[in-house]
Amino acid sequence: MRPARALIDLQALRHNYQLAREVTGAKALAVIKADAYGHGAVRCAQALEAQADGFAVACIEEALELRAAGIGAPILLLEGFFTADELPLIVEHDLWCVVHSLWQLDDIEQARLAKPINVWLKLDSGMHRVGLHPSDYKAAYQRLQACANVAKIVLMSHFSRADELGCGRSDEQLAVFQAARAELSAEVSLRNSPAVLGWPQVPSDWVRPGLMLYGSTPFEESQVLAERLQAVMTLESKVICVRELPVGEPVGYGAKFVTDRPMRIGVVAMGYADGYPRQAPTGTPVWVAGQRSRLLGRVSMDMLCIDLTDVPHAGLGSNVELWGKNILASEVAAHAETIPYQIFCNLKRVPRLYSGS
Repeated sequence: MRPARALIDLQALRHNYQLAREVTGAKALAVIKADAYGHGAVRCAQALEAQADGFAVACIEEALELRAAGIGAPILLLEGFFTADELPLIVEHDLWCVVHSLWQLDDIEQARLAKPINVWLKLDSGMHRVGLHPSDYKAAYQRLQACANVAKIVLMSHFSRADELGCGRSDEQLAVFQAARAELSAEVSLRNSPAVLGWPQVPSDWVRPGLMLYGSTPFEESQVLAERLQAVMTLESKVICVRELPVGEPVGYGAKFVTDRPMRIGVVAMGYADGYPRQAPTGTPVWVAGQRSRLLGRVSMDMLCIDLTDVPHAGLGSNVELWGKNILASEVAAHAETIPYQIFCNLKRVPRLYSGS
């Protein structure tokens, strides 16, 4: 069988979730949208269910997959519903629902529901993606309070630049939120992963750890709490061919790398069809046979090349870590000029093997 695989450490996942609760003292919804950022939503939910206060997903399709697998914990729909005919399913499967637009509020008021639902009322505090305008927020809260279809309201917003620790935008957004929710009595949810780790002054009864669950830092710089995260996914494969090349030989498509000395080149069964970023340049770190090395040339669909010149003990069959506990996904993402969120979510084709369950 092809040796490419993703090893998923569920004990590390539990460690990272517990860190989110420990540093905030808040209840925590584990964000497992997008198939748990490529880690497998059902298996991750099963691993966390005994300790998690609940889960958050993007849409009802993701929630129903969890319910079908027997996950009974609370599940929040972060984008709410897209059409009113989802509301009976939200009731049937006991889901919590974000309301980010007035049309959703209208639909809830007009619906005939078997029982009331829990609503998380989202404010646009400055990201300008979804969320109610501050001038509409109090009236929307009052409408929900008066609505027989609503059991409980949580007030929420989302930070756009919390991953920039020196940026004042999060403080500005917090001020907008605090002004909009003045005199409104309800629990609050503001902190995502970067806010959990880097913005302790932000109040939150509920936090929403996402990227940090999977052991990757949301910050470009070093941060003390992020250093305590444990990588959950290790993407690995093996060397399937070794080439001995003289000076001046091109490697891979487009001759993007040319040997500048006699070199040993290892070909690895891993490519962009597996989710490894095609734009990763020469020099992107890899871990081979217990030693740090580098990517060479352009990533192909199913293969890539690495430098074995200074790793004399590596050869045919040597294990290669593309990212994981030795090579952080955030470091690979930085070289590829992308973010760890994307490289995790792009994972495909490779089998996931779980441990720590």
